[in-house]
Amino acid sequence: MRQAASTALLILSAVAQTPQFEVASIKPSTPDPMKGSRVAGGPGTKDPGLFTCDNARLFELVTIAYDLPWYRLSGPAWMNTARFDISARIPEGTTKEQFKLMQQNLLLDRFKMTFHHEQKQLPAYDLVVAKNGPKLKEAEPPPPEDSDAPKPPRPARKLDKDGFPILPPGRAWITDMEGPRWVQRFTGASMEDLGRYVASMVGQPVDDATGLKGKYDFILKWLNERGRRPSDDESGPNIFEALQAQLGLKLESKKTTVDVLVIDHIEKTPTEN
Repeated sequence: MRQAASTALLILSAVAQTPQFEVASIKPSTPDPMKGSRVAGGPGTKDPGLFTCDNARLFELVTIAYDLPWYRLSGPAWMNTARFDISARIPEGTTKEQFKLMQQNLLLDRFKMTFHHEQKQLPAYDLVVAKNGPKLKEAEPPPPEDSDAPKPPRPARKLDKDGFPILPPGRAWITDMEGPRWVQRFTGASMEDLGRYVASMVGQPVDDATGLKGKYDFILKWLNERGRRPSDDESGPNIFEALQAQLGLKLESKKTTVDVLVIDHIEKTPTEN
């Protein structure tokens, strides 16, 4: 009993010494099956002094705080349905690293979260060059910036003949979607960048095994079937087919061992504001 009390005191002491939000309000979200989640603010954003979450899943909050893809987090199933609204004030001068620690501290303190790490073998993929070779364009150097030049108006949103959004001109990475039809522009992207992005879509680790070392500009269009079943009139390539047809790349199945954060305990109701 004395040892357990001593361990608890050490944990509380560690939490108290990590960077914390000046004030944080956490409330359960109003149930709305049609509403998505939104997480915004923090150092490097348009609102560096305020961290806000709207209808965010608790599972999502943990992956963001610990910078994890969702397949590297193991926790109770209810974490995928418990949603919260958060408004937290960030001290002036907070760094991105400190901001992450503040998010982690919020989970440890208000949700009483405890966890450990495990090495687990998971299904995974190698990203490789397909039989007929890659269909990739070497990245163009960015044009010189003119900070005084007015920004052109954003064109009206349009869809192509297959129902995919037409992206506005520019070099910024951008995602747009029309239902399950997703479009992603990559600029100056490495194959490691593409592998990380595809991993977030397929929910499994993806390692670059293409041997391609350059930086590339390309657009990827696919039917994102995650979380829904497309109706008969929503035809199009899945991400596996899109990679091969549009980029000349493919995914090959394998097994790999990854570090997984395992939730030992987490409260469904956070402590009061």
